[in-house]
Amino acid sequence: MSHFAKVVDGVVEQVIVADNKEWCQANLGGTWVQTSYNTYANQHPEGRALHKNYAGIGYTFDGTGFAAPQPYASWTLDADTYVWNAPTPMPTDDKHYAWNELNLAWEEIVN
Repeated sequence: MSHFAKVVDGVVEQVIVADNKEWCQANLGGTWVQTSYNTYANQHPEGRALHKNYAGIGYTFDGTGFAAPQPYASWTLDADTYVWNAPTPMPTDDKHYAWNELNLAWEEIVN
């Protein structure tokens, strides 16, 4: 069994498990695209990345890959991975951070 995403006007409306794309189209109608639960950022642990990312409801599909909704207006979509990137990388220390769109900066979350 595989995962398939129903795509309407470039947006994922549903993700299901089914035998194949033809079954989805014949029984459920619409356009269905296979997606891999193990694919993220155009990487797969077994080496076979499928459509850049696992599809989720609300993701877009452009015929090449699935991309999550843009989290912030300042973030850009990486053309190779279809993952959104902040204008500056998040710090890599052991602290927790959240993106502040007004300041365009990562801010430490203090507990």
